Amino acid sequence: MSDIILFDYWRSSASYRVRIALNLKGVAYTAVPTNLLDASHKKPDYVARNPQGFVPMLSIDGHDLTQSLAIIDYLDAKYPDPPMVSSDPAKRAKTLAQALVIAADIHPLNNLRVLGRLKSQFGADDTAVAEWYRHWIVEGFMALEAMAPETGLFGGTQPNLADVCLVPQMANARRFDTPLQGFPKLVRIDTALRGIEAFAKAAPEAVKPE
Repeated sequence: MSDIILFDYWRSSASYRVRIALNLKGVAYTAVPTNLLDASHKKPDYVARNPQGFVPMLSIDGHDLTQSLAIIDYLDAKYPDPPMVSSDPAKRAKTLAQALVIAADIHPLNNLRVLGRLKSQFGADDTAVAEWYRHWIVEGFMALEAMAPETGLFGGTQPNLADVCLVPQMANARRFDTPLQGFPKLVRIDTALRGIEAFAKAAPEAVKPE
């Protein structure tokens, strides 16, 4: 059993990002499934370690780290190869901007607690919730498509933080039947990335509990 423990939920896109980063860096870890549907993440012992009660949480070096991009930043500092962001300030900022289109703009509007609130407070049915979900993906992807390179990955010849964020969001887009014809560069990059072992081993279908 590894001393590094990842508390995650198999379908969580934020957890998916961290699994990819750990795999890319060759960091062994033990996964502790944390089911968002049965409120495992709201139990007092978990919230005591992670006040937001979210996944993922990475227990490493005596720390309980939360928020996927913060966790990946820690991993990048501790295990710098391969780097998730460039040491060049302008390139670093560009990668962060691309990653944040997903992590800060699309994902927060489409996570489980927001979708649940749409139903409980506003009476949205499943059709309306799915339309909401697709709307924010399409809006974010329109910008990200314009930011995407004409050839190669966001990271050029090797994946970077934007690539790590893209694949889980593309999985969500497909799960909600989001039209992707308008995003050929994103589809191309996602297809290439899913062929990389570190990404394939992190996929929801690869880690789903039996």
